[in-house]
Amino acid sequence: MDAQFWDEMYRGRDQVFSGRPNGVLVAEVADLPPGRALDVGCGEGGDAHWLARRGWRVTGVDISPTALERAAAATADLADLVTWTLGDLTTTPPPARAFDLVSLQYFPLLRQPGHSALRGLLDAVAPGGTLLVGGHDLADLPPGETHGFDVGAYYQPAEVAELLDDDWTVLVDETRPRTAPAPPGTHHAHDTVLRARRLR
Repeated sequence: MDAQFWDEMYRGRDQVFSGRPNGVLVAEVADLPPGRALDVGCGEGGDAHWLARRGWRVTGVDISPTALERAAAATADLADLVTWTLGDLTTTPPPARAFDLVSLQYFPLLRQPGHSALRGLLDAVAPGGTLLVGGHDLADLPPGETHGFDVGAYYQPAEVAELLDDDWTVLVDETRPRTAPAPPGTHHAHDTVLRARRLR
């Protein structure tokens, strides 16, 4: 699942995602005061667009140039609020303590020795800021329907919660029904959600 994989996926279809914001993001962030947000794996920009329209200053990062081109073209009127950045946050961490919200929605973050990539993303949350991680509940997957994808090699929200130290308070760590229909051809009926606030 490298840059070539993702860019070929986007180039192979006119539109990959709905353009609507993810339900976990809407449920957990709607009441937060706007600030600086990092949208990790922003894709075609649905979440970043929603955040910007609510007054957030958003950095949307993705590994696919095609996805970023579509995201930028979809809402040129938000150019002063959204910065689209081509990059791989698993190898190049974002600025430390720079964001009031770091959002990872269904982002396949591969486990690494020492959790280096994950720690880079955690470090990006400013004191008082929010970490929001949304994932698919793996219990919804029928046996044998991973299509060669080793789901166990990637962090789940509850695992991230276990790695947080005393600098954090966990506000939400749960599995719950999706608020939006599952992507076509999938069986995702539940979301796993972590919301945590950095204390210092």
